[in-house]
Amino acid sequence: MFFENVKIALRAIGANKMRSILTVLGVMIGVAAVIAVVSLVQGMQYQISSQLENVGATFIRVVPDFSASRGNPFLPVPSLTYEDALAVKRGATAVRDFTPLFIGNASLKYGDTRHDTSLLGVNQSYPDVAKQFVDHGRFFGTLDEDAKKRVAVLGFEAARQLGLGDAVGKDIRMDDNNFTVIGVMEKRGSSIGNDPDDVIYIPFATAQMLYGPDRMQHLPIALQVRTRDDIDLAKEQVTDILRARHHLKKGQPNDFQITSQEELMKTISTVLNTTTGIMGAVVGIALLVGGIGIMNIMLVSVTERTREIGIRKAIGARRYDVLIQFLIEAVTLSGFGGAIGIALGYLGAATVRLILKRWLELPPVHTPMWAIVLAFGFCAILGIIFGIYPAAKASKLDPIEALRYE
Repeated sequence: MFFENVKIALRAIGANKMRSILTVLGVMIGVAAVIAVVSLVQGMQYQISSQLENVGATFIRVVPDFSASRGNPFLPVPSLTYEDALAVKRGATAVRDFTPLFIGNASLKYGDTRHDTSLLGVNQSYPDVAKQFVDHGRFFGTLDEDAKKRVAVLGFEAARQLGLGDAVGKDIRMDDNNFTVIGVMEKRGSSIGNDPDDVIYIPFATAQMLYGPDRMQHLPIALQVRTRDDIDLAKEQVTDILRARHHLKKGQPNDFQITSQEELMKTISTVLNTTTGIMGAVVGIALLVGGIGIMNIMLVSVTERTREIGIRKAIGARRYDVLIQFLIEAVTLSGFGGAIGIALGYLGAATVRLILKRWLELPPVHTPMWAIVLAFGFCAILGIIFGIYPAAKASKLDPIEALRYE
C-alpha cells in the first residue's frame, strides 16, 4: 500500500510538472543554501582539523599576550624571547623539545624569477616539534645553526613558484642575501588565508644575525610535550617559569598565552559550527515559506481531486487510507524538492570555491553524510507538518458530496 501511494504521488507530481517545481522552489532554495554553507564550512573544518591533527596532540604554542597593553602607552609591551624558550626547555620536565618562531616576509629571486613568500626562522628541532618533514634534501642541523649558515629549506609551493626543479644545492636570493637551498618540505595542502607550502625556512640564529635583536623580542614558541597526559603539567611548568622570568607578582595576569592543539581545534570547531547554525537558522525561513507553498498546493490538489476521493471512499477506502495517500504525496513532493536542493547546494558550493579560487585558496568542499540525512529528514518532517491539514481535510470529505462535486 505504501509503495502504491508513492506511485500515485509521483504520477500526480508528474501530471503537473511546472506547478510541482514552483511549489517546492522554496524548499529547493532553502536546502541548497544549507547544503552549500555546510559543504564550505565543513570543508574548511575538515582541512584545518586534518592539519592540526598532523601536528599532534602533544603540540602547544606560547605567544605574547598583547591584549592588556594594546592601546595603553603606559603599560610595557609583553616580550617573549629565545632566552625564555631556553629557560622553559631547561626547567620544564614535561617539555621534550622546542623551537622559536621568527615570522616575517621575504622576497625570493632565482634567475629572472621573483616570488614573495612567508619567512620562518626556526631551529633544527622544528620538523620534530611541528611534525613537518623534508620531502627531499635535508633540514638544517646544529652545525648550520651554530655557524649561522645561510642555508634554506623551501616549502613545496615556494620551490614551484621559483621554477627550481631539483632545488637542492641551488643558490637563491632572499631579499639582499644569498642562500643555498638544502631541502624542500613535504606538500601539506592549502589552508584558509595562507598557503603553508609557500614558505622559506632559515636557521633561527641566521635570522637573528640578519634582522637584529629588536625583532626577536616578541617570538611565538612552539613546544612538543613528552606525552599527551603531560599537557596540563607542561602548561603549569611553562607558566611558572615565564611568570618568574617576567617578574610577574601574585595576582598579576599572565603576559603570555598558552594554547594546546586540542584547545585550538575546539575553538575552531565552535566558531565554524556556530556559523553553520546561524546560517541554518536564517535559511530556515526559506524552508518555512516552502512548507507553506506545499500546504497551499496540496489544498488545491484536494479540491481538484474531490471526485477521485469520493470514488475511493465509495468503493471502500477508509478515512485513514485517504489521509495516508495525501500525506505521502506531500512528503514525496517535499523530498523531491530536498533532493534537487542537495544537488544544487553541492554544485553551488563547488562553483563558489572555483570562482573564489583566484583570490582566496579555499579547501575542497566536503558534504558530510549527516547533512544529507538531516536535509532529507527535515524535508520529510516539513511535508508531514504542512501536509497534515490538507490530508485531514481530504479524509473528512463525505463520499456522497464528493461524488456530486463538479
